[in-house]
Amino acid sequence: MFSKILVATDLSAASYAVTQCATGFRSLGAKECILLQCLNLSEAASAAVAQQKGILERSLLDQKAILEKSGLKVHAEVVTGNAAIEINRIAREREVSLVVVGSHGHTLAGELLLGGVANAVIHHAVKPVLVVRVERKPATGEVCVKGETCDFVRHVLFPTDFSDHADHAFQRVKHLVASGAREVTLLHVQDKNRIDPHLMHRLEEFNRLDRIRLAEMKDALAKSGSATIHDEVCFGHPVQEILHRIESKGITLVVMGSQGRGFISEVFLGSVSHNIARHSPAPVMLVPARR
Repeated sequence: MFSKILVATDLSAASYAVTQCATGFRSLGAKECILLQCLNLSEAASAAVAQQKGILERSLLDQKAILEKSGLKVHAEVVTGNAAIEINRIAREREVSLVVVGSHGHTLAGELLLGGVANAVIHHAVKPVLVVRVERKPATGEVCVKGETCDFVRHVLFPTDFSDHADHAFQRVKHLVASGAREVTLLHVQDKNRIDPHLMHRLEEFNRLDRIRLAEMKDALAKSGSATIHDEVCFGHPVQEILHRIESKGITLVVMGSQGRGFISEVFLGSVSHNIARHSPAPVMLVPARR
């Protein structure tokens, strides 16, 4: 399902850190990779970028070699235009199955990738997007993937609200289990803001029904592979509860349905999935709704 991926890159140390996750991409099923560098029009026209053309080409070759070392077939290219638009356009036209962006990379203009390019990519995504968290170590200044692991399939967290968007994303979780995911936690958070105080008397009823739903999902995953499956229903604020479990359970990948605008009208910004993508210490895979 994730055999062909697109990795968005730039000249930053963060981009190198993301490409170091090549074996992790392979564990997701990746076989082919488009390594894409985007330059906006002002960058492409500047003398500084023209002078750095050699640096840019060497950087792409270095990152390509890192990815190829893991066995990926890699095609590297540079395009001019709005990065988020070009990334999503190429992802759609080349029929890639996953877009990978680093969450703390910088463009040549010094723009925070998550606050700018990555945010726009996931906001308008038509393909699943994997947001990889990158950090700088205070002691050494070294830039690396947060947690220093790209073993994405070690422990997958799937928060669900049982919506159509979540059900669509669940198909990706089934694929991960079939591909060798070793542990999965299914989580439903009873939203305190919606239940308290007027529906508190029905909380046990909601819990019972939702545990049945999770049990059915657990059975479906058990038929897909040999992963250890956990299921949990809790009460509280969804973002807080999800982030707490990411930290406490050593989650290595979060899979969530998103409401990216792509081809539907819902606004993605401010949603639970967007906040998890912004604050999760673990990589987050956001799966856009069907067209």
